[in-house]
Amino acid sequence: MPRKKVTKKADETPPENSEKTPIEDLADLSPEKVAQAEITGDFSGNGPAKEEKTEFGLVRARILEDEMRESYLDYAMSVIIARALPDVRDGLKPVHRRVLFSMFELGLTHQAKFRKSATVVGDVLGKYHPHGDIAVYDTLVRLAQPFSMRERLVDGQGNFGSLDGDAPAAMRYTESRLTSVAEEILSDLDKNTVDFVDNYDATRKEPKVLPAKVPNLLINGSMGIAVGMATNIPPHNLGEVCDAVGYLIDDPECTMEDLMVHVKGPDFPTGAEIYGIEQIKAAYATGKGAITMRAVANIEDTQKGFRIIVSEIPYQVNKAELITKIADLVREKKLEGISDLRDESDRKEGVRIVIDLKSSAYPKKILNRLYELTDMQTVFYTNMLALVDGIQPRILTLKNVLEEYLKHRQNVVRRRTKHLLDRAKERAHVLEGLRIALKSIDDVVSTIRKSKDRNDAHKALKTKFKLTDIQSNAILDMRLSALAALEREKIESEYEEKLRLIADLESILGDEKKIIEIIKKELKEMKDKYASPRRTKIYAESLGKFSAEDLIPSEQVIIILTRGNYIKRMPVSSYRSQVRGGKGVMGMETKEEDMIEHLVAANTHDDMFFFTDRGRIFHTKVYEIPSASRIAKGQAIVNILQISPEEKVTAMITLTREELERFKYILLATSKGLVKKSALNLYSKVRKTGILAIKLKNDDRLRWVKFTTGDDNIFQVSAKGQSIFYRETDIRPMGRTAAGVRGIHLKGEDYAVSCDVIATGKENEADALIVMEKGFGKRTPLVNFKMQLRGGMGIRAAQVTPRTGEIIGMRIVYGIEYDVILASSKGQMIRMAIGTIKRLQRDTQGVTLIRLNKGDKVTSVTVIKKDKGDKLIDVPEEPKGPIDDSENKSEPTGDLVTKVEEKSLEPKEGILKEESDNENISEKIAQKPAEKKLSQSSIAKKENQPEIEKEETLIEGKLPDWAKVHTDTWRQPDIFKLKKDIKVHDYKEKNNGLPLKDSVEKDLSSEDSAKEETNYWGKKH
Repeated sequence: MPRKKVTKKADETPPENSEKTPIEDLADLSPEKVAQAEITGDFSGNGPAKEEKTEFGLVRARILEDEMRESYLDYAMSVIIARALPDVRDGLKPVHRRVLFSMFELGLTHQAKFRKSATVVGDVLGKYHPHGDIAVYDTLVRLAQPFSMRERLVDGQGNFGSLDGDAPAAMRYTESRLTSVAEEILSDLDKNTVDFVDNYDATRKEPKVLPAKVPNLLINGSMGIAVGMATNIPPHNLGEVCDAVGYLIDDPECTMEDLMVHVKGPDFPTGAEIYGIEQIKAAYATGKGAITMRAVANIEDTQKGFRIIVSEIPYQVNKAELITKIADLVREKKLEGISDLRDESDRKEGVRIVIDLKSSAYPKKILNRLYELTDMQTVFYTNMLALVDGIQPRILTLKNVLEEYLKHRQNVVRRRTKHLLDRAKERAHVLEGLRIALKSIDDVVSTIRKSKDRNDAHKALKTKFKLTDIQSNAILDMRLSALAALEREKIESEYEEKLRLIADLESILGDEKKIIEIIKKELKEMKDKYASPRRTKIYAESLGKFSAEDLIPSEQVIIILTRGNYIKRMPVSSYRSQVRGGKGVMGMETKEEDMIEHLVAANTHDDMFFFTDRGRIFHTKVYEIPSASRIAKGQAIVNILQISPEEKVTAMITLTREELERFKYILLATSKGLVKKSALNLYSKVRKTGILAIKLKNDDRLRWVKFTTGDDNIFQVSAKGQSIFYRETDIRPMGRTAAGVRGIHLKGEDYAVSCDVIATGKENEADALIVMEKGFGKRTPLVNFKMQLRGGMGIRAAQVTPRTGEIIGMRIVYGIEYDVILASSKGQMIRMAIGTIKRLQRDTQGVTLIRLNKGDKVTSVTVIKKDKGDKLIDVPEEPKGPIDDSENKSEPTGDLVTKVEEKSLEPKEGILKEESDNENISEKIAQKPAEKKLSQSSIAKKENQPEIEKEETLIEGKLPDWAKVHTDTWRQPDIFKLKKDIKVHDYKEKNNGLPLKDSVEKDLSSEDSAKEETNYWGKKH
């Protein structure tokens, strides 16, 4: 803005005392002269400005810009220092400090009775804070709100507001007192630990800062807007901050990363979740940063459908406004799929916002939209600005804040120790005078009696015994009771105690390390007394990124999915390996009419693909599936995938990075026997809402998904025991939406139960592991199945009877370095070494793998790589039915059994030698074990011998009895059949678990046993 010319009117005359003429135009001055004029106040250009005497007093000419600059700066500093910014030492603004100090003076400790808040407000206004009562009461209210303060400093009784933004009751209705944490901040205030200054009218003294035994600035945070600057410090966990200060004491050169081992991040009083460890690091390292907060919300499956339950909301978010915002979005059609919205929050349960969804809604999609459009996801902008030394505003890092607090505590402890030392010396000085008087009590009494008055006695005692004024007054004030023997001993012991205290206090003042140790000890006491568990969960990865893979350990896990679409992840170590035929352990709790349907082994870093009954495919990471305990139900899959409530996951498969490079095609198989092969790159980009993988008929379901190289072999099995083995090249590649071609021809109500892929050249090494729903199973070498063309009925893979139940699953395995995990419909699970499962022919029933409770059945099977650290454990209960030839026989463990089996059942020219069906059953039953039974100790001794020698010893000659355990020939219906009214467990009480010879022969000759059965094609045997 250009300066105006200053001209002199014609009738004006210069002042009488003016010696020089003022400059008519400031523009004529050079910039240097103008600057000099602004500094000196000389606007004449010839010398300092003169003061003019008027009827209003002395008037001095001054430029308006200078006056505004200085006045505004004074106002700004007043707002910055005396109102808006907290002190880094105690974390309080002046108004907070005055409220707490006033309550302390009123005696409103945490053990005192509540007093009206109006009493506190009036006392603060009258003594220390010359502002409005609303400002003081609002401060008092905030200090008492549990959703605003991580550690409340005021204990309130009455209505102090709510998360909905409700205003507190009037101050005349509420009551308040200090909390125990606030008392720790005020402790030692009477020991000259801090400086006091005059209040606004110089009638009282108030503290400039409080001693603060706890680092309150980080614990409760602060928020304020000053002139040209603002502060926004998040609250933290008291225990974590105390640990960080202790670590800084031990290692003053520590880095910010070292401190973050203790201070994980902000800990908001409202809980919620924080995403992005890098954002927290940036805020702590620079003092500024943006921290992403999210509400805690879970998707629940109820009888009426899905609903979203919000249990925690971000810090400083108004709950009522949040609900209103959601309702507005629904009303404006920006958020669809919500049928009802209600607030069920209360004081006991806390926050509970219930969002009911429509039956056609996608729960995960709606939840993501809520995060996007509402304050259920928000950002806390950190600006760690505070006053250093009570006057200098500075942006501080995490380490700076802790260092400044530590300096303050060192000064407080030092001043407190000096105060205690002065008091101890004063008392010791008095005690020295009393000791002198007691040693010459007769002379003292005589001197006092001869004195005319107290002053005369005072002077006489000082002169005669060489005492000070304090000591003379103490002697004159001494009571006659002090002359008693016990009182004299008390004085002596107190004097000695004071001398020891003085020595200790002087040693503390002389050694800085002792002061540091005192601070560390007090911080530990504060942590032990007031620390509480963390409320806010911190997730390392940022939202929308998968950087968590670098922080999550790579480990083998089991993924369990129920028919009701509940999913969970567990480490494989949750199930120890057991002997075949046991009951296993409880796997998970399932709801009524729900059962475990899918069991998949995976690595936490694998990609997992989910295929639904509608033919759609979804993708997620294994580590994103929630981890749960062994018996937990798990979480509804709609929390992870954006699928509709009516849609069910029917297949799961994992894909590693190595497999992604090796495989070219994806093979999909349905329950109706259809198969389809598509290029893997067609599924490389799976949207969050899923993509179509196969076109299905109404009565068909997608059940299995496998990855292939394009030159593999396919093996399919049906529930009624049929199987087909054909080449992958029989299936041509198809598009993503194609329906597929027939893989196996099924008859009647039969349906496919499994489909697996065998690499070319691996046929001779592979076994088909077949598991049936009644707990039976077996391994059959794949060389027993001839290669056929795609689309045929195939050949028999297992003998399916009412006793075994239908086949529920088949897995192709190579060797014995695997464990098998079975899961039943009622959550029963067992893990066993695959070597303990007998290798049998195609047309056999198998052996008992798991003993099930009544009404239970096996629903899922998976195979995992055996861990070297796993140990085989014995099941304490004996298997039901005559499995062993003797009750006292013990089965050997996996590798030993398998070697004997593989040697004895080694196929010749690719065909496994079949047992004769005409073998005399009576001879089998009457056969007694002639060989000596092998004990566990003898087995252990043999295992220590060389492998070749051990194998020859076991194979040579007749097999020992324990190696015959898996034969179970008498169970096979093609050898003999039992009567309908005779059950297997009826035979276990006598003759070592075997049926009596006479009863079996009688059963064989009965009419019931001679009935013929029809095979898969309807023909009779």
